[in-house]
Formats: sequence, structure tokens, C-alpha cells
Amino acid sequence: MTIIAGPCVMESLELSIRIARTLREVCDECGFGYVFKASFDKANRSSGASPRGPGIAPGLEHLAAVRREIGCPVTTDVHETDQATLAGEVVDVIQIPAFLCRQTDLLLAAGRAAHKRGAVVNVKKGQFVSPREMVGPLRKLREAGCANAMVTERGTFFGYHRLVNDFIGVGDLLELDDGSGSGPPVCFDVTHSTQLPGAGETSGGRPERSPMLALAAAAAGVDALFLECHPDPPRAASDASTALALEAMPGILRRVRRVWEAAREDR
Repeated sequence: MTIIAGPCVMESLELSIRIARTLREVCDECGFGYVFKASFDKANRSSGASPRGPGIAPGLEHLAAVRREIGCPVTTDVHETDQATLAGEVVDVIQIPAFLCRQTDLLLAAGRAAHKRGAVVNVKKGQFVSPREMVGPLRKLREAGCANAMVTERGTFFGYHRLVNDFIGVGDLLELDDGSGSGPPVCFDVTHSTQLPGAGETSGGRPERSPMLALAAAAAGVDALFLECHPDPPRAASDASTALALEAMPGILRRVRRVWEAAREDR
């Protein structure tokens, strides 16, 4: 099991190191891999006035500093082809946002950048895309030379203002065959799955349901969990309505460990 976690958008480097150190320590305790996540630019915001982050140049320096200080892999999302190329020179996992999961040029740029350094591309499944349709993005990445891809489930639109998590669909992702002979690792995005999209100037959320979803995903046998957290969620610069409290993360991950071990014994 790998845990991909951190704040939604980059704030201070001090905050990122504090979060990364806390999570790295509990992941080491649980025997999980850990990847620090933070976004240098949140281009997809409900309001144009919402904070977007420091931008790509300072953002990549920020991520490199976290990797040096904590000794963990790092990831960030990209929205444009030139961002994918530049981020691929620094990060260990290039993340493709859900709304952009079918953008051919972006996938090809990310795939080429990942191939150059042996990095991973993590494609979030769009809220409008079926599990089977994720074969398309995976094939595009392979065409670009990317041998290391993973897919992330983050909920499916159920009408307006609601996401649902389809665990039959999670099972389908775990058995996905893109023609390469083996399916990609599957990540479950815990915190974004609790969003209530379109609730106003910012999205709402049900973060109290995140621990339940994390345990359910661990029981289903996913390879990774994605969680956003912050020492003071209401004051987070982005996704304040869904971010988990940093102090709650050790307890959640220890519970995940117990469920994950039990599920492995049964398979």
C-alpha cells in the first residue's frame, strides 16, 4: 500500500515539510510507501478569486526541497503540456487531473516526460468516465513510452452536486486490461470523493466520511490511497471543506493498515 498525501495547494515550505514529516513517520510505522503531494497551480477552481498556488518554477523548487528534507517521492498535478515536461524533470509521479484525463496532448507530454526519467503518471478517472474507458488514456501513455502508469478513482457524478463511489467500478479498475498483459495499479482518492461539487463559490464536502471510504477501499484491495490533509483544514488555501486534519491522519492510517492486512490474508 502506498499513501499519496499532503495539502491540496502549496502554502509555505515549512507547512509542507511539517505535513510530509508527520505522514512519512506514520507510513514508515505502518509499512506503507509514502508520496508527498501538493499542487503548484490549482487551475480548476470554482471561483477565479480562489488561491491557485505559487506557480510552476517556485512550486517545483518547493517539491524538490521537500524531497531533500524528508527523503520521499513527490507528486503534483499538471494542466498543460509544457507543465508536464517541466514537472517531469523534478517529480516522481506526474498527476493528470480528472477533468483532463482524456486530453491527448497532455497525456502524451506526461508520458514522454515520465519515460525520460522512469517516473510514474497517475491519471485520475474523470467523474464522467467509466472504468473501461480508462483503457484509452493508458494506451496513449504507453504510445508515448510510459511504462509506469496508474489510475485513480475519485467518484462519479450522480446528477448535480453529488459524487458517488462505485465499488463495483473499483473492482473493474483493479481488473482493467489495457492490452499490455497486466492492469495498472489502482489508487482511491479518499478526500475528493467526499466533495459536494458546485455548492457555491467553493465546493462543499463531507470529510467525516473519509475514514469510512479509506477503510472500504483498503478492504477492496486498492494499491494506493490519496488523501489531502492540513493542520487547520478550515484555513487551508484549497479544499478546506474536504481536507482531513493532520492530527487525525495517524489514527486513520493505522486503522487502514489493520483492514488492509486482513484483506490480504483473505485473498
